[in-house]
Amino acid sequence: MVPRKKKFEAGEASNFMTRKRALKKLQLTLKDFRRLCILKGVFPREPRNRKRAQKGNVSKVQTLYYEKDIRFLLHEPIVWKFREFKVFLRKLKKASEKKNWDTVERLHQNKPKYSLDTIVKERYPTFIDAIRDLEDCLCLSFLYSTFPKTHKTPVEMTSLCKRLTTEFLHYVIEAKALRKVFCSIKGYYFQAEIKGQTVTWIVPHSFGFVQPASVDMRLMSIFVEFYTTVLGFVNFRLYHSLNLTYPPKLATMTEGGEEDMEDRVAALNQSLFKTVVEEEEEQLESITVGDEEKQLEAEKEREARERQANLFQGMKFFLGREIPREPLVFMIRAVGGEVSWDNSVAVGATYPSTDPGITHQLVDREAGTVGELVLGRFYVQPQWVFDSINRREKAAEKDYALGETLPPHLSPFTQEFRIGDYVPPEQKALEGEKMEDEEEIEEEEESENEAMEEEDDTDSEDGEGEEDEEEGVQMGVRVGMMDKLDDDHDTKMQEDEEYKLRVMMIKKKHRGLYRSMMKNRRKRMNETKFKERKRKEWEEQNKPKKVKKSADLQEEPQPAA
Repeated sequence: MVPRKKKFEAGEASNFMTRKRALKKLQLTLKDFRRLCILKGVFPREPRNRKRAQKGNVSKVQTLYYEKDIRFLLHEPIVWKFREFKVFLRKLKKASEKKNWDTVERLHQNKPKYSLDTIVKERYPTFIDAIRDLEDCLCLSFLYSTFPKTHKTPVEMTSLCKRLTTEFLHYVIEAKALRKVFCSIKGYYFQAEIKGQTVTWIVPHSFGFVQPASVDMRLMSIFVEFYTTVLGFVNFRLYHSLNLTYPPKLATMTEGGEEDMEDRVAALNQSLFKTVVEEEEEQLESITVGDEEKQLEAEKEREARERQANLFQGMKFFLGREIPREPLVFMIRAVGGEVSWDNSVAVGATYPSTDPGITHQLVDREAGTVGELVLGRFYVQPQWVFDSINRREKAAEKDYALGETLPPHLSPFTQEFRIGDYVPPEQKALEGEKMEDEEEIEEEEESENEAMEEEDDTDSEDGEGEEDEEEGVQMGVRVGMMDKLDDDHDTKMQEDEEYKLRVMMIKKKHRGLYRSMMKNRRKRMNETKFKERKRKEWEEQNKPKKVKKSADLQEEPQPAA
C-alpha cells in the first residue's frame, strides 16, 4: 500500500522554517543568529500563503526563513568561532570572579577572532558584483565616520570608516569619475561612474551627534563590520587599476615626513603617488558600428564627460572659513581644479589667500564682512560649484556673486518627469536652452546641406535650360482643392476615440491597476496646479517694485541765456 501523504509535510510548508526552529537547529542564541544572518546575507521571507507556510497556525505572524538558507548556515565555519567566543566569555567570567589576573590576561591575549574574507568572496564572486552593491556600504561608512567615540561606536570603528572613505574619495578624484552632485537637508549626494557602474552615495552634514533611541547601534555595527571589509577589498582593487600605491601615499613629502602623511592624505587636496606614470595615449578614431544615431549620442555623451572631467582645469580656488571644506575640496579636485584654505582651519593647505594665481574664492557670508577684495578674482558662493558640475559647463559667476539671490538648486537625479509631475520654471528654462542649442546645430547642418544641393541644382539647370525654352509654358485648368481650416480638431477627435477604445480593451484583471494609476495621475496634477499657484503668488509678492522718478529729476535743465 502506498503511504499516504500527511498535511504540511510537502509543498510550501516544507520550504519555510520559523526563527525558533532555526535557532534550535543551529544551536545559537538570538544575538549570534542575527549576526550570522547579517554577515551571510540571509533575511526573512514572505510566503505566498502564510497559512500553509505556518502549517495552519494563523494565530500570530511568525518570522519565516527558507529552509535551504538555514541548511546553508549549518556548514559555516564562523559558527564554531561564535561557540569558541561563548566559551571564552565563560572562562573569562570565572577567572575574574576568582581574581586570577594572570589567567584573565592570558585569556585576553588568546581571544578568539574571525575573518570575513571568505564570506566577502562568497557573496561577491566578481568585482563588478561588489561595485553594484557599494551604495549601502558607502552610505553607512560615511555615516559612521562622523560619529564620536562612544561605548556603542568605538574609536577603532569610526577611524577605520574615516580612513576607508577618504581612500575611496581619492580614487574618484584620480579617476575623474564624478558625474552628479546635489546638496539637500540630509547631506551631500554624489554620483560616480566606476567600471561602467553608477554608484550613488550620501555624505551627512557635520552636525552634533545625538544618539537616536529607536536605532539599535549594536545591530548597525555588525553591518559596519562587514561593509568595512568589503570596502577594503574594493579600494585595493581600484587603486591597483590606476597604478596607485595602497595604502595611499602623497607624491610630495614635507618636513614632517611620515608623521603628518595621514592628515595630509585626509585633506584630499594633493595628488597621490603612482607606481607607474602612464603616458597619454593617442585617441583612436571611432568606428561606427550599428545605428548611426546611437553612435552620435554616445560620442556626444563621451565629449560631455571629458569636458566635465576637466571643467576646472587650470583654476585655483580658495575656501573661506565658513565653507564646508571636505565636500567642496572633493568636488573641485574631481573636476581638475586646485584648492586650498587658511592654515589655521585645517592641516594640508598648499597656498595662502594672498597667492596671485587664485581665480575663484568661495565665500558664504555678507559682502561687507569679507574684508579687502582682490582685483581680478571672482568671489562666488558655493552653489556655483554644484551647478557648474551638474551643467557640465561653467555657470555665469555674476549670478552667484556675493549678495546676489541664488538661482534654485535643481536636483540632477530627476531625469524624466511623469505626466502630471511639477516641473520648476527654472528646469523648463534649462531644457528650453538645451533644445534651442540642438535646433541651432541642426539648422546649421541643414543649411550646409541645402547649400551643397543648390550648387548641384545650378549645374544641372544650366544643361536643361535650352530644352525648357523650346517646350514653352503649357497653359491648363486644374481642379481646385478645398482647404481644411481646422486640422487639429479632427486629429484630436481621432486620438480621443482611439484612447477610449484602448481603455475599453483593458483586461478585467488589469482595470483596478489602471484606475489606481489614473487616480495617482490626477492627484499629481492637482498637486502641480497647487504648487504653480503658490509659485505665482510668491513671485507676485517678491516682485521688485518700480521706483518712480520724481518730477524734479524729469525736468530738463534750461540752457543759460
